Amino acid sequence: MGNAQEVSAAGNDNGIESRIRDLLERMTLEQKIGQLNQVQAWGDNIVESLAPAIRAGRVGSVINIVDPNVINALQHIAVHESEHGIPLLIARDVIHGYHTVAPLPIGQAASWNPEVVRACARLSAQEASAFGVNWTFAPMIDISRDPRWGRIAESLGEDPYLTGVLGAAMVEGFQVSETGGADTLVACAKHFAGYGASEAGRDYNTTNIPENELRNVYLPPFFAAVEAGVGTFMTSFSDIDGIPATASDFLLDQVLRKEWSFDGAVVSDWDSIHQLVVHGFSENDVEATYEAATAGVEIDMIGGVYERHLPELVHQGRVSMQRVDELVGNVLRVKFRAGLMDRDVTELPSVPPRMTALNMAREAAEQSLVLLRNEHGTLPLNAETLSSIAVIGPLADEPAEQLGTWVFDGDAERSVTPLAALNSMLEGTVEIRHVRGLETTRSKDKGGFDEALCAAEQSDAVVLFIGEEAILSGEAHCRADITLPGVQEDLIRHLRSAGKPVIGVVLAGRPLALGGIIDGFDALIYAWHPGTMGGPAIADTLFGRVVPSGKLPVSFPTMSGQVPIYYGYKQTGRPATPDTVIHIDEIPAAATQTSLGMTTFHLDAGYEPLFPFGFGLSYTDFAYTDLALDRHHIRMGESVVAEITLTNSGAVAGAEVVQLYIRDRFASLTRPIRELKRFERVTLEPGESRRVRFELHTDDLAFFRRNKTYGAEPGAFDLWIGGDSTTDLGTEFHIDA
Repeated sequence: MGNAQEVSAAGNDNGIESRIRDLLERMTLEQKIGQLNQVQAWGDNIVESLAPAIRAGRVGSVINIVDPNVINALQHIAVHESEHGIPLLIARDVIHGYHTVAPLPIGQAASWNPEVVRACARLSAQEASAFGVNWTFAPMIDISRDPRWGRIAESLGEDPYLTGVLGAAMVEGFQVSETGGADTLVACAKHFAGYGASEAGRDYNTTNIPENELRNVYLPPFFAAVEAGVGTFMTSFSDIDGIPATASDFLLDQVLRKEWSFDGAVVSDWDSIHQLVVHGFSENDVEATYEAATAGVEIDMIGGVYERHLPELVHQGRVSMQRVDELVGNVLRVKFRAGLMDRDVTELPSVPPRMTALNMAREAAEQSLVLLRNEHGTLPLNAETLSSIAVIGPLADEPAEQLGTWVFDGDAERSVTPLAALNSMLEGTVEIRHVRGLETTRSKDKGGFDEALCAAEQSDAVVLFIGEEAILSGEAHCRADITLPGVQEDLIRHLRSAGKPVIGVVLAGRPLALGGIIDGFDALIYAWHPGTMGGPAIADTLFGRVVPSGKLPVSFPTMSGQVPIYYGYKQTGRPATPDTVIHIDEIPAAATQTSLGMTTFHLDAGYEPLFPFGFGLSYTDFAYTDLALDRHHIRMGESVVAEITLTNSGAVAGAEVVQLYIRDRFASLTRPIRELKRFERVTLEPGESRRVRFELHTDDLAFFRRNKTYGAEPGAFDLWIGGDSTTDLGTEFHIDA
């Protein structure tokens, strides 16, 4: 993040600043506070109910309106009937699609492809802006290392570097139009900060994060968003070190404003200013208003506390007019930079062509699929040698469920399910026997098992669609036990008795703990919730028309009790190794305390994940050879170049994500055992080789140090390049003092 962590303000020009000053000089206190006030639209007569407040300048933003006629009517009032003609920010949770839905963010992250992530956000912006929306609450770039937390579905995974790269791409996709037109959304980096560390994976819970962990793990993706020009930030619901984020002057003033020079707007999360009272941090809404305003929250999301209490705080002199002007100026700057002040906001851009949207969603779904298991080349299936397949499971034909969480506007009628795609692909060539087996993923009724088994026995192979319905992940949908819900594991075991290959396709909003059932699959594809075009992407992958290339953006636990589990853990003074781990079932009857390894592991789960971060199989094979550095000693301010030869040694073309990891062996603070620092997606034909090159500057090795400064330190570094975080092809280099 650099030594000074300073970023020049994106789009900051003197013309905008002079216009902001001019407006502030002419606005009343009531009108200024109106720009800080976001309201929720309720009922059937939205225009009539909101018109007086908008006309008086008491509303700056409206959330959750998607009717373009209503939006245009409200914007017309704001622009033509209020004194200063300031347009409204129209906010909506457009997280991974509008009418056309892309894979969940955690699924998009599995592509390890910034261009795909950028394109998905671009499509979302084009569709939503055509209906009058101009502000989205995405990307969510909380580092997520606990899959019990429902909002891991919205995240980009466990790694700061990958999340930062993909989060920046998402910001650009939302905010940057190729034509410079109005088909954009102001992006919002959320939740600032540390929300993904909620205790026990329970939403809204306390987060206990030491400052070095906060700055080295949780803050870097937000800094990347600032560098990408993100327009707004949203505060976290949680508290850090006893101070709720909505009142944290450390986060909002010290880090965001002073260190990073961010000059956009910060919005509270839903009613979170009032919730300072519920936290027990503020005595009442007046004090909550004071804390949020002085910390640096510009926009009060639907709470109404700024409108009710900020005037009295100004009149009492507790909040200065200068502070109010700073808050309002930041909101106005967002509106100017988004072009809202300089165009007719009632002239909406056109909706992108449906086929363009569907093709983009399909490409994203294809690249999001992760092949986790493929025993004896079970996949791809061959339509020429199969006479029939059994398609079983509660998620084979659920157009709404495959969209996932946070799809308020997703059009399920656009969805093509896996069953529909397979029927279309195999019509007239391979018979499909479809049996649901279970009514829902949570069902405990085994009444459909025998019918499913009969279909399996009569077919050449079983394709089993299991996982979680959309309602089981997302905000406030946390789970303590993250194994397959209901009796799905029993269904898998029942189908195994047919003696036919069982191919699992898991649709879910989180990594599930599959250790207890993993041997029940001959092949396993993790599809997340893949969105509108998930069906064709899955069908094409099952039959080899698409070669899987997804890689895990998060580690998969063997069992629920391992979490949080992630690849970038600390070494500790007693690190576990394969030689020191002993399983609970292997403990001799006469064992003593000191005969049990005495290292950091679980007796019933070891210390390794079921599938590591960065892991993903293909239908071809990739060989990594000839790792070389241009030099093994550098000084501060210099770079080292690492190169490797990647060869497609298999029989089909495919894409591989080449990953570079480092370890700082000795430092002033303990450092992770591995850190991702670079990656590149490379597509090769069979037999083709390519030299892949990465450059690392000493700034890329910087961290928040013991002396509270940022920088790299002299010493030895390990470096590895390979196909996942467990690669052992490595070398070393040194930063010389």
